[in-house]
This record gives sequence, C-alpha cells and structure tokens, in this order.
Amino acid sequence: MTQSTFFAADRPLDIVCLGRLAVDLYAQQIGARLEDVTGFSRYLGGSSANIAFGCARLGLKSAMLSRVGNDHMGRFLVDALAKEGCDVSHVKTDMERLTALVLLGLKDRSTFPLVFHRENCADMALDETDFDEGFIASSKALLITGTHFSTEGVHRASMTALDYARRNGVRTVLDIDYRPVLWGLTGKSDGETRFIADGSVSAHLHGILPKFDLIVGTEEEFCIAGGSEDLLQALRSVRAVSAATLVVKRGPLGCTVIDGPIPADLDGDRHFRGVEVEVLNVLGAGDAFISGFLKGWLTGADYATCCTYANACGALVVSRHACAPAMPTPAELDHFLANAACLRRPDQDAALARLHRVSVPRKHWDEVLGFAFDHRPQFFALARESGVDEARIATLKQLFVRAVEETETAGGHVGKMAVLIDDRYGQDALNAATGRGWWIGRPVELPGSNPLQFEHGRSVGSALASWPAEHIVKCLIQYDPDDEPLHRLEQESQLRALYDATQASGHELLLEVIPPKDRPLAPDAVCRALRRLYNLGICPEWWKLEPMNADAWREIDALIEARDPYCRGVVLLGLNAPAAQLAAGFEAARASTTCRGFTVGRTIFQEPSRAWFNGEIDDDALVAQVRRNFESLIGQWRASRRDAAQTVHEDEAA
Repeated sequence: MTQSTFFAADRPLDIVCLGRLAVDLYAQQIGARLEDVTGFSRYLGGSSANIAFGCARLGLKSAMLSRVGNDHMGRFLVDALAKEGCDVSHVKTDMERLTALVLLGLKDRSTFPLVFHRENCADMALDETDFDEGFIASSKALLITGTHFSTEGVHRASMTALDYARRNGVRTVLDIDYRPVLWGLTGKSDGETRFIADGSVSAHLHGILPKFDLIVGTEEEFCIAGGSEDLLQALRSVRAVSAATLVVKRGPLGCTVIDGPIPADLDGDRHFRGVEVEVLNVLGAGDAFISGFLKGWLTGADYATCCTYANACGALVVSRHACAPAMPTPAELDHFLANAACLRRPDQDAALARLHRVSVPRKHWDEVLGFAFDHRPQFFALARESGVDEARIATLKQLFVRAVEETETAGGHVGKMAVLIDDRYGQDALNAATGRGWWIGRPVELPGSNPLQFEHGRSVGSALASWPAEHIVKCLIQYDPDDEPLHRLEQESQLRALYDATQASGHELLLEVIPPKDRPLAPDAVCRALRRLYNLGICPEWWKLEPMNADAWREIDALIEARDPYCRGVVLLGLNAPAAQLAAGFEAARASTTCRGFTVGRTIFQEPSRAWFNGEIDDDALVAQVRRNFESLIGQWRASRRDAAQTVHEDEAA
C-alpha cells in the first residue's frame, strides 16, 4: 500500500509533539508488587515526550511543546530531550506547578501497576499563549495525544494548535492515548486500567476527529473514540466524521492501516504482521510504535515500510525496561530487522545491546586535556614522608579540582577538561568535579594488583550502583597476552566481569593497559593485548596507553577502526615521565586518528604536593604550581597538534 500524504517542503521541523511530559519511575524489582518495590530507575516519560524522543533518536527533527515545573525533575526532562536532539525551545517552565510524575511496576507479563501523580501538574497547564502560529507552521506535522483534550485548558490550547496547523499545511496526528484515570473515570491510584466505556469521553473525542490526517490507537482506543465496544462499528463511526488514515495497533499481531472505507475485517492486505518477542514491559511500546511509523510516514515511505518500522520499534521496547531510553537508533533498527526471525529475546542479544549503548547520541570528545590524581599509594607515601596526617590527602585533591577549574577558565578549555580521581582519598574532590561537564575517570582496580583485583571486592557491579552516570570506570591492568595461561585467564576473567558490570550499569569503561615491567616484551605487545581483549568481546569506550612510536600508533588506529568503530578514543598516560619525554610522546602520536589527548599525573602534581605537605607552600601557591605544570603540558599537546595540521596542509598543497 502506498501513501500519498503531501508534506509541506522546506520546513525546519518534521514534527511538533504536544502533550504529556513527565518523569517515569520504573520499579527495578521485576515481579514485585508496587507496594514491595525497594528501588526505582528514573526515565523521561509521558506519551508525547516519548514520541518526540523516539522520533529524534530515529533521525527526525522533532520538537516538544509542553510545560515542566521549575524543579530538578523538569530540568532533567529538558536535558534528556535536548541531548537526544529534540527542539526544546517551546518547553515552558511553569513557576507555580510541579513536573508530573508516574510510578510504574512490572508485576508479571500482563500486570503493570501504574500511579499517575498529575494533580495540577505543569504539562496540564499548557496554554495557547505558550506558542504562536509561526512555531506550528515551522513543522511538517503536529502530533497531539488524547490526554491533552481531557480538560478545558489543554483542550483550548490543543484546538488552537490544530487551527494553526490546518491553516499552514501542517499534517495533524492524533495518538488517542486513552487513560481512563486521566479522564477521572477511575480511582486516582488506578492508572493500570486501559479501557472504560464512557459516552461523554467518546462524544468529546468524536468532536476533534475531523481535525486529524492520521489517527493512531489500540483496538480499545478506537472503541472509545468511536463510541462502541464493537471495533468495526467504532471504526465506521470514526470514518463517518474523519477521512484520516487510521492505524490500529493490534499488539503482537501487528497493525492494520485503513486509508479508505472500513473493511469487513482487519486481516486482509491492509494488515501488517508484527514481530513476536517475549514481553518484559508493555508500557511505552505504543509510543515506540508511533515513532517508528512516523519515521516512515514523514519520509514518504509506503505503508509496508512504515509498519515494519513501527512494529519493530514496538517489539524492541516491549522487551526492555524503560520507555524513552529503550527506543532504538537507526543502527539498532537495521540490525533487528535483519535478524528478527532469530531474536525472540532481543534484550539478550549482545550485538543489539551494544548498538543500543554506543549508537545513541553522545558528547563528542575531540580533545581530552586530563590531570590524573587518582593515585593512592603514591599520595600515601608522600604524606608519610612528610609526616602529615593521611587525611590531608583529601584536602590536597580538592585543591587540584580548583586548579583544573582555574585552568579551564583561564584557557577557555570548556568541554575539554578531564580528571582521574579516586574515591579512597578523593571522594570530596569527585563530588566537586561532578556536574561540570568534565571527562571524569574513576579507578576500580586495587593498586598494584597482578592478577587484577578490584578496590571494593569482586562484586564490582555493586560498587557502580552508587556512581553518577557521568563517571567513567577506569581500570589499570598489567597485561601481557603471552603471560602464563592460568594467570592470563584470571586477568581476563576479572576484566570480563568488569565489562559486564559496566554494560549493566551504563557507565563508560576506560582500560589502561600497561605491559608488565619485569620481563622483556615483543614490540607489538600492546597492540596484541588490545586485539586479544577485542577477541574476548571486551570493547571499552576508551583506552589509556603509554606513548608509542608512529608505527605503533598506525597499528593501534587500524585495529580500533577494524574492531570497534564506536570506540571513543585513546588517551596517553604519563608514568611520572619528564615533561620533555611527554612532549616527544605527544609528537609521536600527532598523526593518530584515535588519540584524543592525555591524562597525566605525577609529572604535574609530584613536586608541588611534596612542598605543600612539608609546609613550604600554601594552598594558593600549590594551585599556581599545579596549574603551571598542567598548562605547560596542554601547550605542548596543542603544539604537536598544530604541527600535525601543518604537515597535512603541506602534503595537500604538494
């Protein structure tokens, strides 16, 4: 079936989504009653917001039209949409109301207790003065969910947006999104009930149907829109007042598209079968379905393609824990469609899980200017040598954060600063560094351990549960691919456990691979070490390596490009090398396509720290000396990059 919908050309936006924008708190304990849940995961939620998010993730230019409260949760929602590439210029901050909140449980495959905390919430205060005709006219399509017709104020705002759309050739989409509790038809705690027949709701919805070009809903939602519990009769009632294309979501059966008269049954050539997967959580799957359908619809695809995208997106999200964050990227969607026949449990497919992790939008680090002070034995030894209390180390590390902050400001290095900080002596420093937009690495290895041991015991995943999401898990391992087999296997087993833990926690992983210094090694030992770890399926976001010659860098670049094109890059370590030696290492790496910068420690902090512990300098002098050392290295790094750029320019000119 072809679709002949005409979309206005030269619109900066593909779709504006008007409606619910809320925080979802999902129970982490699957199978527990909501009363017995002990922990929740926080996600962006609300049907319109999920669709705006899903469309952006699939590559459409989406915008959100709604309100949030002047609170932490509202700022989280705006940030989450913006990071995904969604236009948030018309998400207004309501100074009088709080952001909406939803509590959700996963009791079993068919029971999903749901409590909406939406009493006088921000998004239900949307007003027609929150937007103008120009904003609506800047898009190819406008999507509104049924909830935003349920009260007088949002009904008025939604009808104004529809009028603007109709006057400006903007296609209109209704997600019926029927929640009886939001129409006041159930008790306030009963958000799980999906259908209650109600004549007044049907009549209300019936009055808006003529305004839409595309109407999407479940079988029950079309029944409420059409005012009949007989689906075909309800569809005929909808068709009597609307010429819209109707898309009926039919769960695991797939969907049916009707762009003409209502057929005698829904199983003919208008029906498009879905992908059968094991269900974890049905909540949000419908929003994913619409996102996928719109991906095809707004780009002129035929209905078969639109429904293929829609059914696949719904299947993926129904197998995952969250709503919005579970939405697939184009890379995931392509992989799933190519392998759907054998992916009954897509949540357990390693390739799909990795694509979901690495193909989403992430901050790009083209340069990492790092000060590493995650050292623990080294600072303990300095304190002992100076005869000062070990507690002074924590104060010292806080001063280092101040030095990095001043370096960032003085040098204009916003978006490039990096630190490595431990939590044994540096927890206060970590707290001070977090939230600034810095690249923050945090070690998990027990210093000096070989074979590898973890600082907080073997259950490294338990430790990561309390870490901020922006912290990068850093692990130093003394690794030789030619080591004695039992020793090597123990090392690899620990790394595998760490890698799996970061996959579950969502933290990025940096592996610092240093060949043991107590034996002669082959020249290609580092490259073969990385190749061995890739062969084991360990693909960290970052590598931290010693300086190498230009030939070795070419081998590393080629290996990473071949084995993990999603790798974020390599950073150079220092090992207390003199500044001149580090400069030579920077120069050797200047042509590397994967080396992003450096994280150097003792070369920067060793002497200033000794003087500070001994009382020879005060806090301000310490900060000044650390800054001078750090900024000198930044200058040397930048100089090597300028040399590389000049060489490329000269080669091109020749």
